[in-house]
Amino acid sequence: MSNEETVTIKDNTTGKEVTMPLLTPTAGPKVIDIGKLYKELGYFTYDPGFMSTASCSSAITYLDGAEGVLQYRGYPIEQLAEHSSYLEVCYLLLNDHLPTRSELDEFENTITMHTMLHEAMIRFFSGFRRDAHPMAIMVGVVGALSAFYHDHMDIHNEEHRMITAYRLVAKMPTIAALSYRFANGKPFVYPRNQLNYTENFLYMMFSMPTDDYTPDPLLAKALDLIMILHADHEQNASTSTVRLAGSSDANPFAAVASGIAALWGPAHGGANEAVIRMLININESGKPLQHFVDRAKDKNDSFRLMGFGHRVYKNYDPRAKLIREVCHQLLNDMESSGEQQKLLDTAMALEKVALEDDYFVERNLYPNVDFYSGIIFLAMGIPMNMFTVIFAMARTIGWISQWNEMMADKEAKIGRPRQLYTGEIDRDYIPIDKR
Repeated sequence: MSNEETVTIKDNTTGKEVTMPLLTPTAGPKVIDIGKLYKELGYFTYDPGFMSTASCSSAITYLDGAEGVLQYRGYPIEQLAEHSSYLEVCYLLLNDHLPTRSELDEFENTITMHTMLHEAMIRFFSGFRRDAHPMAIMVGVVGALSAFYHDHMDIHNEEHRMITAYRLVAKMPTIAALSYRFANGKPFVYPRNQLNYTENFLYMMFSMPTDDYTPDPLLAKALDLIMILHADHEQNASTSTVRLAGSSDANPFAAVASGIAALWGPAHGGANEAVIRMLININESGKPLQHFVDRAKDKNDSFRLMGFGHRVYKNYDPRAKLIREVCHQLLNDMESSGEQQKLLDTAMALEKVALEDDYFVERNLYPNVDFYSGIIFLAMGIPMNMFTVIFAMARTIGWISQWNEMMADKEAKIGRPRQLYTGEIDRDYIPIDKR
């Protein structure tokens, strides 16, 4: 990262000037270092939603929304999706390089050996209401991990941070599956070491003591791809939340729990669930699909089709291209129930409209990754309240990698955004009997 260039800002009121470094990243827009702005001119910057603000420097994930580019540690998502596994991507995000065969074998074995929860934590689930949302359970249980693992909690020790990362990546599928089973009154199922990462999750989700269960390889492959595509996504709301919480030296379990809470918001992690709810509403309305397409085109109608376009990707979500093929393969190879099949048929008809209708094509309103992941989850028989839980399970490696990077960054400081104050000032207190 170069900072030889500068930018000078002049205050036309006072005539004062401040010269600030212009930082040049390895990719992406140049960044003005405004550290001296307040000190020399007495001004803050105003950027709601931090849409034009780089809150940190990072070497983990790069995305270019205009060109539809997503890379982990410099590797294009297309190559990782084709050749890699989720755990290999986890290793890459944590360690900044692809593993050798021996490194990957050791990493996979380490994750496998950490999948069990402390038995006291199993009893922790019974403290929730039977109808608790799985995300509510996940927030609580992940935060409670800090009460069970005191042995490697020195956040300034690199080895301790790595052990914590292993524990989180390993235990998150177990926590997610147990959250689902508790909410549905099903007996808890423990992980099995002979299964791989995604097979193990499917086993813990769907197996029953009364029957033999073997995870479907196609479902495991589809889930592994979804996990890779959701592993990290730069400084999004939940990742920024993890960094902000971690900047106070909070323990990593608390920081990740805060990320889960942020992801729970429907504007962030609930998009694929919104897709399925939209399909249900379309089918239950009894109106033709074209009615909803016309409404989406009407600028005076607030209705919009969920799962199309993306806030960051202005061209095409590169993840959608990758997941679309698996989605269609899954739908072709699986048998679905009557109501489920109707939803899937509506989804495919909607996809056809979006890919061929000039209105959608001209505006780049293509199906995004949430559109296809929602359909895949539906076809797999995963309930809607688990969609965001699986998102959190996949994103855990991104959160902990970003947190680990921040803890090793000598320039990192406790987060303390400033504000544009618009309230009253210098008001005198009036005794209550005189108001």
